[in-house]
Amino acid sequence: MIIQVDGDTAADREAARRELEALARSWGHELTEARPHTSGAAGVTRGDDKALDPISITALVLSIPSAALAVHDLTDRIQKRRRAKELIDHAQRLAAQQITAHLMSQSRPRELTTLTPDQLLDLLVNEDPPS
Repeated sequence: MIIQVDGDTAADREAARRELEALARSWGHELTEARPHTSGAAGVTRGDDKALDPISITALVLSIPSAALAVHDLTDRIQKRRRAKELIDHAQRLAAQQITAHLMSQSRPRELTTLTPDQLLDLLVNEDPPS
């Protein structure tokens, strides 16, 4: 993700960069400066005489990995959504100080304060990693 910070003075831009750096560090990431650029068995019975259906058991066993993956993906999305909201909230606080933060995407720059957390995540999913 590339975020560009613009402001009226160099001191404002540097303060905004330090705040974003602290936010990224709290997530376990580091900011880097970017160069400017363009652009069972059958028949088993229990004590209550109910039979275990091997097809149902097999289907249940086979569904466990996909269910675990879905839970993992959902948990990951929730965590990323919280981070995206935190980033957008931070950009809104910076905007109150006359600092703008833009997400530099391949299609066009987008101001962070205009995005919802889900829009930000969707933009990041659709982008190729910067080279």
